[in-house]
This record gives sequence, structure tokens and C-alpha cells, in this order.
Amino acid sequence: MTGSRIALVTGGSRGLGKNMALSLARHGNDVIVTFLSKKEEALAVVSHIEGLGRRAAALPLDVGDIGGLDAFVRAFKQCLADKWGTEGFDILVNNAGIGATIPFEEAAEEDFDRFMNIHFKGVYFMTQKTLPLLRDQGRIVNVSSGTTRFCIPGYSIYASMKGAIEIFTRYLAKDLGPRGITVNVLAPGAIETDFNNARVRDNQDLNAFIASQTALGRAGQVDDIGGVVAFLASEEARWITGQRIEVSGGMFL
Repeated sequence: MTGSRIALVTGGSRGLGKNMALSLARHGNDVIVTFLSKKEEALAVVSHIEGLGRRAAALPLDVGDIGGLDAFVRAFKQCLADKWGTEGFDILVNNAGIGATIPFEEAAEEDFDRFMNIHFKGVYFMTQKTLPLLRDQGRIVNVSSGTTRFCIPGYSIYASMKGAIEIFTRYLAKDLGPRGITVNVLAPGAIETDFNNARVRDNQDLNAFIASQTALGRAGQVDDIGGVVAFLASEEARWITGQRIEVSGGMFL
């Protein structure tokens, strides 16, 4: 893992994904971000990364559209060839996702399928389809959630899919170990972003409750997350694989 490395961050136009992309760039990586609908925001991230002296690009991706993944991989390969003159990349961050508070009694099959496709099936096959391009000694970071450890009403579908991601991460670490590829899962706690209609950021009572239940005394900020991803993607983290790293400030200990 020498020289300029290339990272692919799904859902990198905003929120945690944006912070991850910028942190990776600050640590010397070139970055390709994907976006679903926020093209202008994604291009702003690209400009920011280029301002840091790294190369960057943005590609559209609906990770929940399983049938569209092959077309994305073709576009990704073309981007690598056109902008970097290469056929491979080094770091995959499976971050793209959605949030919703859905009481169990009200959960519909459509909700289940949507979350499954975006948070588990899409990640599973996105990883499989990009794996031939991932160089040996590469890094994969999957994004889970603190809700796989502590339970919040209304998150049964979301947390179940994230639980599947944590199991998938361990199996993938075992499968890819012979290639020197590390695979870890990052589990953020409650973070002040616009995720899930900005519940943590904009609900003052909820924010105060989270702070009261967190060892470090506040809700998380986006800047708490990206640096951990950059570390897991680094050479210094070469002996860490198959691990769940919770970044929650000690929430619900």
C-alpha cells in the first residue's frame, strides 16, 4: 500500500460520508464519492478534496438498485481509467444508507425490502462486484450502527440489517485475509446530522437525553467519525480485521 491510494466512499456527498471522504483525502488518499440525488453537493466535495491537493471524482449510485450495480461498476472502471490511468483501487467504504423510525407494529414488507436492499443486499453485492478491482493489501470499511448493541424503539428493521452487515464483515475478513485485505465495521452512535430527518440534531430533548446517557457527555458530531475511517484505511491499521469499532462516545454503557 505505497504511493497514492484511491478510495471509493458510497454516499459521500453529505453527512458522515462527506466527512469520511474529506478525512481520507487529508490523510493522503484520492477519493471517488457516490451520490444518489445530491449531485451539486457531491461536486462540492470533489472540489474540496481537490483543494486539499488530492484527486477526486463523483459518480451516481443507487446502492439499493441491485440491477443497476453492473452499470455502476462499468462507470467506476471507466473513471479509474480516465482520471487515474489504472484498473484498481485500494479502499472501499460502504457508507450509503437511509434512516427511518418505524414502529414494529407498523412495519410493512415494502419498508423491510427497501432497508434490506440498501443496507445489506446492496452492500453485499456492491462489495462482490467491485472486489476484482480492489488491490491486494486493500481496505474495506462497512458502516453499521450503535443500535446493534443497544435497542431503540422503531429501529428493528434498520438495526437488523446492520446486524447482518456485522456478520458479513467477519466472514469477508476471513475470506479476504489471504489477499492481505482487512475488513472492519464502524458503528457510529447518535450523530448530529440530517440523517433520519435530523432527529438527533434538531430535537433538543432527544439531544439532551443522548448527552445524559453518553460517557463523554454529548451527542456525536460528524467530525468524530471520519478520522476513524481514515485510520482503519491506513497502513497503521494493517493488523486490525474482522472487528466492530463502535464510535459512540460511550453511549449507553
